[in-house]
Amino acid sequence: MSVIISVVNQKGGVGKTTTAVNLAAGLAEEGKFVLLVDLDPQGNATSGLGVKYQELDKGLYHALMAEHRIHDVMHNTAHTGLRVVPSTPDLAGANVELVAVEGRESRLADLLTEVKHAYDYIIIDSPPSLGLLTLNGLVAADKILIPVQAEYYALEGLGQLLKTIELVKENIKPTIEVLGAVLTMYDSRNRLSDEVMHELYKYFPNNIFRSVIPRAVRLAEAPSFGQSIFHYEPNGKAAKAYQRLSRELLDRFEPTA
Repeated sequence: MSVIISVVNQKGGVGKTTTAVNLAAGLAEEGKFVLLVDLDPQGNATSGLGVKYQELDKGLYHALMAEHRIHDVMHNTAHTGLRVVPSTPDLAGANVELVAVEGRESRLADLLTEVKHAYDYIIIDSPPSLGLLTLNGLVAADKILIPVQAEYYALEGLGQLLKTIELVKENIKPTIEVLGAVLTMYDSRNRLSDEVMHELYKYFPNNIFRSVIPRAVRLAEAPSFGQSIFHYEPNGKAAKAYQRLSRELLDRFEPTA
């Protein structure tokens, strides 16, 4: 049975999609079968793995609206063992269209029950908001991973996000848990990065990943070439950081891996 991890932060520009894409790719590089679900209407996770969402006639939106089965909208990627459920421009309307749908907050969870037996890990890239799509990502998940940029402004809203997760836990899905926070865009030359790390411990006293993602030009460039960092610069510091994060995550779920 797969572990479903939703990568969530309502603040944009914190490395959320970069983490979702490269964690999924990193797990696939470790020999796992992985499904990446692009729940963000911007479609960056989709294009970041080389799938041109502008050319697709169906994607996650059409599965959420029961027009297609989720199997029918998946795409292979350049990574063996990694598939993606793409976002298309239509997904932007789902926040409104799902409001009138019965069980609207669990549509994604229902879809994933059809396929989770086939994957070791399912990674959900949630939108940078706390709307209905993000709620679907939370309800569908077993665990929540929160990327936090090494900037003070990135800590703003973190309390609201944790409160939202707690409300989901209390009212919809009691089994959901925060897997932890991962620090992104870290610059060891910047004392502020260390101060932000210290502040993070107040929110996550026991749940900060040891693996820290550095600020790296190549990491920012990779999506424009439709590649994960493992294919764009496999020997660079960012690839090694995401490899460590992938292995650290595996150690939590598969201690003998």
